[in-house]
Parts: sequence; structure tokens; C-alpha cells
Amino acid sequence: MTTKAIIVEGRAGALAHYPHARRVGDFIYLCGTSSRRPDNTHVGATQNANGTWELDIAEQTRAVIENMRVYLEAAGAGLEHLIDVTTFLVNMDDFKGYNSVYNEYFNAETGPTRTTVAVAQLPHPNLLIEIKGVAYHPIETKNQKPKTKN
Repeated sequence: MTTKAIIVEGRAGALAHYPHARRVGDFIYLCGTSSRRPDNTHVGATQNANGTWELDIAEQTRAVIENMRVYLEAAGAGLEHLIDVTTFLVNMDDFKGYNSVYNEYFNAETGPTRTTVAVAQLPHPNLLIEIKGVAYHPIETKNQKPKTKN
């Protein structure tokens, strides 16, 4: 079985030596994804004039899912191919806001299975959420016969 690292140019790079995703056969494994931009700022984190931060779980959730979409597309798939996600929330008080945005993207019939856990912290104090996922999308091969209807 072959594996392929998926590293997307123009996106926030990993903070260590790992790819945004890895394709292993027909499966795509997404790294823990945040709302970090390429310039190391975060969507959903706005600094006030007095130096305090306003953090928005809805904006961060949307940015995380959109980042996941970009990584999946780079691997030849899409959000519809996700089969399982694990969400890490710094504060379960954010669950309602996270769930609201999540439900804009996924439904119970076609969406991935999901686990949501609370964590003490994430790699940056402005992060409220991180999501990792697994997608299934068969690799098309040249020898594959087209499906026909009988």
C-alpha cells in the first residue's frame, strides 16, 4: 500500500515535521486542524485596543472546517468523504456555538461519525477548537472499468 503526504502550499504550515494530511490507500488522515492562517494569526481571534482578545467559536469552527476542506481537496476528496472526526474544545461552554456551525456542513445521514472532547489547552492560547478527521475516497486507477447500469 502506498502513502502520500499532502502538504498544501499557501496554507499555515505545521508547527513540527508533519503534513496537513496523509493519504494511505483509499483513506485520508487529516492532522489536527485549527483556524490558523499562513501568517500565524487565527480566524476568530481579535485583539482589542487594550490588548485583550475576543475569541469567537463560530468563526473558528467555520475556519477549521474550511481548512479541512482545502486539505481534502488537495488529496482529491471533499468534506463529503469524511467518515470520522474528533473535535477538541478548550471549553465545553462553546459546544453550542461549535455545533451550530458544524450542522451547517454536515447532517446525520451523510456526515461523519463524531467525538467531541474537552481539553485543558491547545497549542496557542487563542485557539478554542481543533478538529482531526479521517476520510474515505477510493483512488481512481487507469485500469478501473467504468460502472455501467444493467
